[in-house]
Amino acid sequence: MSRADFYLIDKPRFREQPLLLVCELAKRAFATQQSTLILARDHAQAEALDELLWAFDEDAFIPHQLAGDDDDADTAVLIVPPGVDTPERPLVINLRENCPDGRCERVLEVVAADPAERDGSRLRWREYQRRGFELHKNDM
Repeated sequence: MSRADFYLIDKPRFREQPLLLVCELAKRAFATQQSTLILARDHAQAEALDELLWAFDEDAFIPHQLAGDDDDADTAVLIVPPGVDTPERPLVINLRENCPDGRCERVLEVVAADPAERDGSRLRWREYQRRGFELHKNDM
């Protein structure tokens, strides 16, 4: 059964920079050797994540890149801007307004603190429910 985890941001350090939480989740996934797709909302967000994954933790090395290169398949964490097709992976971190289309075992939804984001997350929650996902909520 597929599972969707919603991470609702509340702590000040994540409120200021929600992408930090995305980096922490990518770091955890890499530590457990799960190959991961991060579905970015737009190209600017994808590039910001690319930079932040190098910088956020000086002790962590998380192999990652923006999707679209020949060696995508070998890279542990792939950051996918809209409009780039990539093979499916078991773990997806979704930053977009829609649920991911492909099949995945687990989706992590990072939800910023503002009301519009919370409303969008409720719609996705219902969509995952409709698809038969097991749902979990985590306050961060």
